[in-house]
Amino acid sequence: MGAVTVLVLHPPLPAGAGPLSGALDAARRALAARHLAGFRAAGAAAVALVEEERVEPFGARLRRLAAEAGTPGVVVLGSGAMALARPADYRAFVARAASDLPGALANNRYSADAIAVAGAAVLRRLPDLPADNALPRWLDEVAGYRVDDLRRRWRLGIDVDSPADALLVGGALPAAAAGSALPSRLIAVRSVLADRRSELTVAGRTSAGTLAALERRAACRVRALVEERGLRAASRLAQAPGSATPDSTSPARPPASVLGLLLERDGPGELGRLLARLGNAAIVDTRVLLAHRRGAGEDEWPVPEDRFASDLLVPEQVGDPWLRALTTAARAAPIPVLLGGHTLVGPGLRLLAEQAR
Repeated sequence: MGAVTVLVLHPPLPAGAGPLSGALDAARRALAARHLAGFRAAGAAAVALVEEERVEPFGARLRRLAAEAGTPGVVVLGSGAMALARPADYRAFVARAASDLPGALANNRYSADAIAVAGAAVLRRLPDLPADNALPRWLDEVAGYRVDDLRRRWRLGIDVDSPADALLVGGALPAAAAGSALPSRLIAVRSVLADRRSELTVAGRTSAGTLAALERRAACRVRALVEERGLRAASRLAQAPGSATPDSTSPARPPASVLGLLLERDGPGELGRLLARLGNAAIVDTRVLLAHRRGAGEDEWPVPEDRFASDLLVPEQVGDPWLRALTTAARAAPIPVLLGGHTLVGPGLRLLAEQAR
């Protein structure tokens, strides 16, 4: 069994960041401290909080960090990842990274936020992947590693990527969002989930696993519009040569959304009316709508502070006109509407269903 180094990646708070970004930074730091303690207790030889500017692609960064670690096993995760991890989960990652057999374990092989690698020398060949999500696919298809995952432990998919995500898992409402409608909307959505006469609309990057869980756990009916799965995880750098489709040399299709098309036609201020026609409550992945409108790159989206205020349903703090109109419509809708990202429409939705039982 080899020694294991755990790397918890934490993006530093940018200079001049707003109060909601500061609240997210504090929540992630607290979670990172829990991760470090949990992995240390699980037997990791070294644990480190890596706080540095993102000046290089994720792949280049991990090549460097793994070489500096110098241990045969490495575990890497973001500071907001696996917010509901338990001691047994930490032990599973350390045990896999410490194995004498090359291989890997991810929280979800299709979109990883945390991954353990045994035989970490393979990371010297890692290409410049843009993000961590595609790492399991590269290890499987290119490096030939066996990649297992823990996606059945759905709680490990909860990534705190917004102050709203922190609230969802039991954190406090940021002081800067004192007028947020989110707490009352969470209660209302839980009531819909528990009501067999109601219907919930879900739009965005939800999964078949989440929908199957809702079939078992939620009393209400569910209408789902599944769009743009792989928005962050897809990267041709992670694909084996010859594994792509015949037209893979053509430019990738830009993100597109059916709900986004409706909003193009009617305007963002009509979101509440459109959703009210479909059900008694709605959960919307706004990152898919932003990608539809501006492209997949976050640099083209409204600034994080705007996105976080939208997630918290505080439209008066959203500077971008389109996103402010969308958020205003969601808060004023005749049904409870939640806005957010991948965590909300994925494991966060499962958590809401569990809480509603």
